[in-house]
Amino acid sequence: MKADPATTLELVKKCTRALDDKKAGDLRVLDVHEQSSITDYLILATGTSDPHLRALRVEAEKVLDSAGAHIVGMDAQRDSGWMVIDAFDVMIHLFLEEKRSNYGLEKLWRDAKEVNVASLLAEPKPAKKAATKKKTAVKKKAAVTKKTVKKAVAKKSPAKKKKSG
Repeated sequence: MKADPATTLELVKKCTRALDDKKAGDLRVLDVHEQSSITDYLILATGTSDPHLRALRVEAEKVLDSAGAHIVGMDAQRDSGWMVIDAFDVMIHLFLEEKRSNYGLEKLWRDAKEVNVASLLAEPKPAKKAATKKKTAVKKKAAVTKKTVKKAVAKKSPAKKKKSG
């Protein structure tokens, strides 16, 4: 059973952000739902070494697990230079540079629509601004209250004079 497209896109965003946070190179997302009967999105990323690929795979798995996505299959042969995580609606391909250029999945799926990765990585700005404005208003109110209290205390208690002696 296919997931809701909005839910699938949210999963793609989470995976893309996680891979970007782990310094994946040449991050690309292809919407293949019109070309493929087995998946809706392909996420392609490049790692710098086998340990980096493993770190990217582990991070992607964490995101999929936390989202409750079912991992259908995984092909992560040691030192192969190419790892695949199949989460049904989303497939993640992690490559070393040489393997990625050798297999050329972008060329194979050239009819697919490329999703703008920058828009996937962007955090929703309005929610952050609203929270920041609220915090700023609270801080300003607290500062005004402190000033008012200091002035009131200063007026009520006259300064002590030194005794001359």
